[in-house]
Amino acid sequence: MGKIHAIITGVGGYVPEYVLNNDELSRMVDTNDEWIMTRIGVKERRILNEEGLGTGYMARKAAKQLMQKLDYDPDTIDAVIVSTSTPDYHFPSTASIVLGHLGLNNAFALDISAACCGFLFTMDVVSSMIESGRYKRIIVIGADKMSSVVDYTDRATCPIFGDGAGAVMVEATEEDLGWQDSILRTDGKGLPFLCLKAGGSVCPPSYFTIDHKLHYIHQEGRTVFKYAVTAMSDLTAEIAQRNNLNKDNLAWVIPHQANVRIIQAVAHRLELPMEKVMLNIQRYGNTSAGTLPLALWDYEKKLKKGDKLILTAFGAGFVSGAAYMTWAYDGESVGK
Repeated sequence: MGKIHAIITGVGGYVPEYVLNNDELSRMVDTNDEWIMTRIGVKERRILNEEGLGTGYMARKAAKQLMQKLDYDPDTIDAVIVSTSTPDYHFPSTASIVLGHLGLNNAFALDISAACCGFLFTMDVVSSMIESGRYKRIIVIGADKMSSVVDYTDRATCPIFGDGAGAVMVEATEEDLGWQDSILRTDGKGLPFLCLKAGGSVCPPSYFTIDHKLHYIHQEGRTVFKYAVTAMSDLTAEIAQRNNLNKDNLAWVIPHQANVRIIQAVAHRLELPMEKVMLNIQRYGNTSAGTLPLALWDYEKKLKKGDKLILTAFGAGFVSGAAYMTWAYDGESVGK
């Protein structure tokens, strides 16, 4: 038996119907379309505004679409792993709720928390699980309801974020395809610059935390921007060099969709034209763990078997990473 590789065999996605565009946002807070587009690159974002629905709802919608596309027997799925920073509840895990709705009888479920690097880190863990030979099929979901932690009176953060979920099926193959290499980093110094201050065990909910808006994203934008540009550019360059990847043989770079200027900096570092960069920030904003799988979902039809891809992300922690994978199927052959 040859070496086992972990490949993505299908992609599903979900974004809420409600569109919050820059014109509407500028009526809520002191901002405008030109500033948002120039500084961030977001034209509109999707918001899950129905009462009583959370991240798990979007995650299961993406996963159900994935299951329908692949038409697999639910009993052949070994695990469901959800990466999110906005779980439905502290416990049980969002993944366990999703699993229940999917009707999987032989699978286990867990959540992984790595902020905006969640999908990237989870893919690396799941690839190792597949390569071990113990697991054959695992659903990986990146999903976040960022609107639940955004202060819509804070002009610095509210234009950035949106809601959405993407799901992929990860399977085993002996072909030399799939997850090839990764560089994952956590520096542990990012807490003061990007965090959700209250709601955890250090600072449980209270009248004080609510009155002082401590349940919303706290971000020092300039510091985060600087770290993100450096980390994502350096790591993509390193993984490219390590695997002899360049502008000629790379099909796509899939960057975390946090800021168009960060994405442009990554492309510039690799000397790649923007035509080879997956970009949907203008439509969805930053969906945190959802950005990478949603990009794959949007661009699936353009992907071809054997395409060399680099994925990269940066998030709270600070966490950062880059990975190299070879795509395993022709996207055109899959009905959406």
